[in-house]
Amino acid sequence: MKECITIQTKKDKVTMKIDMQAEQKQILQELKKKVTELKKLYKEDTTPIFITGKVFKNKEMEQIQETIQKVLPVEIKFDSPKILGLHGIKRTFSKEIATSETKFHRGSLRSGQKIEYEGSLVVLGDVNSGAEVLAGENIVILGILRGVAHAGAKGNKEAIIAAASIESVQVRIANVVKEIEKDEIEEEIKTCAYIGDEGEIILE
Repeated sequence: MKECITIQTKKDKVTMKIDMQAEQKQILQELKKKVTELKKLYKEDTTPIFITGKVFKNKEMEQIQETIQKVLPVEIKFDSPKILGLHGIKRTFSKEIATSETKFHRGSLRSGQKIEYEGSLVVLGDVNSGAEVLAGENIVILGILRGVAHAGAKGNKEAIIAAASIESVQVRIANVVKEIEKDEIEEEIKTCAYIGDEGEIILE
C-alpha cells in the first residue's frame, strides 16, 4: 500500500500533504509512524504543522490533531475551508453532464423555502434542513446540502446532484429516491449523487 502522507520541512513550517483518496483509518495509522519520525527532528522545536491535500470533516480534523499533539505539542493548521465550494465538487465534473438552461440562486435557502426550475439549478450558498430544491435537470450547490434535493424531476435519470457536502437525509433523481444513513455521510464527505448502472443512486 502506497504512502498517503508526504512531509516537507522548511525553516518556519512543516507541511503534511495528505492524499485526497486516502481513508481516515489509513491516514491515522500512517500519521502515528510519521509523527514518531518527526519527533526526532523536532527536539525542542515548536514549528507549526500545516495540513493540506484532502478536505476533512470537523471530527476527522480533531482525530488528526489529537494523534499529532499526543507526540508533538505544536500548533496544527488545516488548509480546509468551512464552505468547500467548487473545490469540493470538482470531482463531479469528471462525469459527463448534458447542457441545459440554468438558473442561479444567490444566497442560502432557509427552512421552509423552496425553489423550482425546469432546467438546471445552481445555488450560491447552503440548502438548509427543511428547504427544498427541485430541478428538471441538474442541481449544483456551492455550499452544504442539508435539505431535500430532487434533480431530473421530469424523469431525466442522467441528472446529477452536486454539493460541497451532501448532508441531507434524502436525495431524489427522476423517480429514484435514496434515504441517506447518518453514518454514511459521517465517514467521509459526499459531494455527488447520480444514478449508477444498477438503477440506484450512488453517493460519492
